[in-house]
Amino acid sequence: MSNVSSSNGLEKYPKLRFKGFSDPWTVMKLSDFTMRIMRKNTANVTDIPLTISSKDGLINQNDFFNKQVASKDMSGYYLLHHGEYAYNKSYSVGYDFGSIKRLEKYDMGALSTLYICFALTKFNSDFIKHYFDSLKWYREIYMISAEGARNHGLLNVPTEEFFATLHTLPTDEAEQEKIASFLDALTGRIEKQRSLVENLKKYKRGVSNIIFAEADNWEKSPFLEIFSTVSDKPYQVTTSEYFDSGSYEVVDQGKNDIVGYNSDASKVFNSVPIIVYGDHTTIIKYRNSPFIVGGDGVKLLTTHTKNDLQYLYYALCQYNIQPEGYKRHFSIVKSLYIPIPSLEQQHIIAQTLATIDLKINKEADILEQLLLQKKALLQQLFM
Repeated sequence: MSNVSSSNGLEKYPKLRFKGFSDPWTVMKLSDFTMRIMRKNTANVTDIPLTISSKDGLINQNDFFNKQVASKDMSGYYLLHHGEYAYNKSYSVGYDFGSIKRLEKYDMGALSTLYICFALTKFNSDFIKHYFDSLKWYREIYMISAEGARNHGLLNVPTEEFFATLHTLPTDEAEQEKIASFLDALTGRIEKQRSLVENLKKYKRGVSNIIFAEADNWEKSPFLEIFSTVSDKPYQVTTSEYFDSGSYEVVDQGKNDIVGYNSDASKVFNSVPIIVYGDHTTIIKYRNSPFIVGGDGVKLLTTHTKNDLQYLYYALCQYNIQPEGYKRHFSIVKSLYIPIPSLEQQHIIAQTLATIDLKINKEADILEQLLLQKKALLQQLFM
């Protein structure tokens, strides 16, 4: 690959290019290389109700929502075939102007007429898929979407103007294939890494279940006898005298994600704090440290007992406040009883699960770097 000028007069070139390709790219309308699809799912040819996820692409509603949102009779829906595309005008975090995804998981599926569907008439489909993933087409959607005109989370993007949007692309099929093959390989590497992280998480859950299967034989202590409030002063999660905003990844409740913290906080309190944020409470973990996160403000809690802090975190995860989106009112959390084995057992349990977590974190960091690498390449390989 080599860096080249992005423009030369009226000629246009991407910032990053594979050797052997030097022709300028061409500006064309979406309608120049696509055709709109309006075929209906007559007689309910397919029973797969599709939705578009910015992360997962075109996916069965039953898999994404754990239920079918579409009506049982989908004969009025669009019928989308494998390899065809759909534009979701609904905006989400990181996708301010929606998503364009290709149907890959199924031979066909039914999609609401709120979506704009189309098929390619030319160009390498894998190349175009990656182009839409680059979000370079957003500048055109920005130009045609009425500012502030949003209806139930949908952007006001007129269909005719959507197909008139301009796109700068290479007409050389060999260059399209080269870019697509490279990004396919990188995407495959990312998916393998993602699978590794998910399998490690499953392994950890299995080990944790085996360990805590013995909890009925252990003593149990009230939550309030283990944890005490350091301060009732409300702290903002992103800014406080103890916490570094740069180390936080703010996440929605109900997601199995992490939130970070400044390790100086543990030095201040001579322990790792637990954050209670709101009346609806869930525990979120970062680097084996316990957090409780909710909705109306932040309280810092710590323990003055001789129990292993890491063990207490894993016990909370297993029995009291589930990380996978399970919420409890904090008044209920305070009334919980925590299983407490011998201190030696606590150390062993904490060390065992922390070792797995260390591996998960390491592989998750690699995944994050790969995702950042792909994001950067998409910005330089496309215009």
